[in-house]
Amino acid sequence: MHKRWMYKTRWTIIIFLTVCIPTGHTQGDSGHINNLSKDQQTSSLAAYSPPIQVSFVRETGEDLQRMIEQLPGETLVDNRWTRLYEQELGIQIRYDWIATGDVYNQKLGVSLAAGRFPDVVRVNPYQLRQLSNANLIEDLTEVYRDFATPLTKNILEAEGKGAFDAATINGKLMAIPESSSSIETAQYLWIRTDWLDKLGLQAPETIEDVLKVSEAFTSCDPDGNGEQDTYGLALTSYLWDPVMGVSGFMAGYGAFPNIWIKDPEGDLTYGGIQPEVRKALEVLQTMYLEGQLDPDFAYKNGSKAYRLIDQGKIGMLYGEQWTPFVVQSTRDEDPEAEWQAYPIVAETGRNRVVPLRSNTGNYFAVRKGFAHPEVVVKLMNLHLDKNWGQNAEYETYYNDDSRAVWMLSPVTPFPGTKNLDAYRDIRDARTTGDFSVLENEALAIHKRIAAYESEGLKSGWGWKQTYGPTGAFSIADDYDLNGQLLYDQFTGGITETMVDRQIILRDLQLEVFMNIIYGSPIEEFDQFVVDWLELGGKEITSEVNAWYRTQAARDHQAFALSY
Repeated sequence: MHKRWMYKTRWTIIIFLTVCIPTGHTQGDSGHINNLSKDQQTSSLAAYSPPIQVSFVRETGEDLQRMIEQLPGETLVDNRWTRLYEQELGIQIRYDWIATGDVYNQKLGVSLAAGRFPDVVRVNPYQLRQLSNANLIEDLTEVYRDFATPLTKNILEAEGKGAFDAATINGKLMAIPESSSSIETAQYLWIRTDWLDKLGLQAPETIEDVLKVSEAFTSCDPDGNGEQDTYGLALTSYLWDPVMGVSGFMAGYGAFPNIWIKDPEGDLTYGGIQPEVRKALEVLQTMYLEGQLDPDFAYKNGSKAYRLIDQGKIGMLYGEQWTPFVVQSTRDEDPEAEWQAYPIVAETGRNRVVPLRSNTGNYFAVRKGFAHPEVVVKLMNLHLDKNWGQNAEYETYYNDDSRAVWMLSPVTPFPGTKNLDAYRDIRDARTTGDFSVLENEALAIHKRIAAYESEGLKSGWGWKQTYGPTGAFSIADDYDLNGQLLYDQFTGGITETMVDRQIILRDLQLEVFMNIIYGSPIEEFDQFVVDWLELGGKEITSEVNAWYRTQAARDHQAFALSY
């Protein structure tokens, strides 16, 4: 009898579906008196005098805490970023509370549902809609227009207006999107090449080859310990994780289960209910029943699933460009361990298509009545200026000796194509032999790769596997040049039906898919499609297509006006 897996809905979701946010509730104290002069009010980087306090709440985790332990004299509440904001902007960052993972989500859900939250709060699209409907947050339309620097606007709007459309409710910009890049979500196939060599295998060129390699990595003792204790492919309890998820694998079957795509008639349809997904699930079920997947993967989040990689028990995984920094620990235990990125592959006769999620999922909202709603934009201005402005100090404020010190900041916007741009700059310099032209991020990355190649700098291995001649971004460059990228066709944020039904539908999808992988009859997918449509999917599809037609009309009008 196979195990059945049940996805447990987070408390935040339960709270938002069962607790009604008090309409019209605002905190009586606006927090601060607006003491800016007229000139200061119109300056994007002017300092407040005297300084003002701005409250946030903060999520932390193992990676962040581990990094802080390596930074003498710095903590999450007192560090280079909090000091910089106070010195240059007169903004004192205060955290009402700090929590990890599920505890953070629980506390934030309770806080928002009660209408008691900090001056600036980072929310997802569902929470943004709830807070706006309850009149609990400020309209930031004029704030963004008047305070965002040209650099900030160029970066946040680089992928178009989609992120801002998603944050605009009833014609008002109710939050500032922490815009990200869709191409950062591109998937790659990461393989233990030392295992390939040991077993005399070639790198996969089709999804059928991936299955053969997975079976060999499972049954042919690639670690040489005489036991069958290795697995062909790594997965986690959240099937859409950016590392160790199934999105890249399913794309090999033309399945795109968590984005919106065009149907043959040109309308938008949800990828998760398409027949190609059914076939991919059948294959994953076979792999699981044959022992090619960790039998307990459905109960392991990313950090727990990672332990098998650390122990040298995993041969392949799908993951984003930063995967080398996850798998690098295998080299600590086994100096012969070697990982390499490859393009995702497809079935024989099927063209390779690389799905990209709409990657802006977080927004900064400001509590209704707070005297300085412009602070969130001013913080973003300085963050971007210090890392990518004309006088950037990238190795101080973004990446300090391979430490991601940008995470110390409460706001973390970044240029969407910065990583691919850095790769291309390094590639071009490598071609000409003139590395003196490199600046800021590209220069910092090049120095780490060079130190690895000449001095064996340990951390440089991950940088080379990402930005080197055969690294992940060399593949991303090919994806882009070959027209193989498939962007999520819906970037409109949250529709009205999604507010109440989307999370339920996503939980249902994850539960059904996991049960099928664990051995449930494949016909459960057919019932899932019916249930998805009846439980709100039909209405959501209608709303998504209404948005799509509006966008198409707007784009057509803009095109006509340009001539």
